[in-house]
Amino acid sequence: MTLGGSVELVVLIFGLSFSSWAAPQQLDSIPIPGTKAFPESITSKSDGTLYVGRIGDGGIVRINPHTHENTIFVQPGALGSRSILGVFADEASNTLWACSNDLSALGAPATGSDTGSALKAFDLRTGTGKRSVSLPGSHAFCNDIAEDAKGSLYVTDSANPTILKLSPGAATFEVFARDSAFSPPKSGGAGLDGIAFGSDGNLYVTTYAAGCLFRVEVKTGTAGRITALSGDHQLKFPDALRKLGNNSFLLVEGAGTLDRVVIKDNRFSVTPIRGNFSTPTSVAMIGATAWVSEGNTTYFFDPSKKNLAPPLPFRIYAVSLRKENTK
Repeated sequence: MTLGGSVELVVLIFGLSFSSWAAPQQLDSIPIPGTKAFPESITSKSDGTLYVGRIGDGGIVRINPHTHENTIFVQPGALGSRSILGVFADEASNTLWACSNDLSALGAPATGSDTGSALKAFDLRTGTGKRSVSLPGSHAFCNDIAEDAKGSLYVTDSANPTILKLSPGAATFEVFARDSAFSPPKSGGAGLDGIAFGSDGNLYVTTYAAGCLFRVEVKTGTAGRITALSGDHQLKFPDALRKLGNNSFLLVEGAGTLDRVVIKDNRFSVTPIRGNFSTPTSVAMIGATAWVSEGNTTYFFDPSKKNLAPPLPFRIYAVSLRKENTK
């Protein structure tokens, strides 16, 4: 991937105008260390430990939500990593997976050695680097990660209309699904973004700029029909997608909300759970609580805000799902 191509892409991904809403300070929150953290993704372990990837400062932060203690778990530049986007805690393999992309031309960490896009594997107990798998092609952008029951990983490539698959033990990615509808709009913006398996065993993905939600039928580990779902709400920069249950999902919209999305046949309905976030980027569940990362990424990607200081500290917020999870 050439540096110029990657910079143009990420500006289009995150440098869009969002509503200017006040941060939801009334919620329980935990600060993220780093004056240029710009948290992009969040994942959790079964014991409640949270992990947050940072675009600006690089590295991955580990958080104890009970004590609010945080520490830099994966150091910036570890295993050649650059800006960290999607993160996924895989306890079965004791691996913390992370999407790494070189955004150094935009002021992101220059400590890593990578010049392209890769999926990184770190030890979930120690943070030590285990392996790195480059995404195929010269213009790739690793965004988010999902895992199936057999341990295969699925990655959205925001620069290409492809969902990539990394089977257990494989050294390279294969193209799992490709569709022109996944492509970034010709007018500009990013393509594929959020990804999650539904309770029906199928794979669901979002497209960021176009605001679309798709179902990819999965049969014996291979992709089947791809369906664009229609909804009762026009999604505005849909980002992270997380399984909630009964073929429903948590969805973060970059315009400022955490939603509950319910899919029935080829349609979906959206119920806003919480708004007033400033460019939310991801969500992770711990029991009946959703932790939302507030990225404030326009201060990193929008040229008109490059010389402005983002609100500090960066934070993740706790949102109760007790009512939402019982529907």
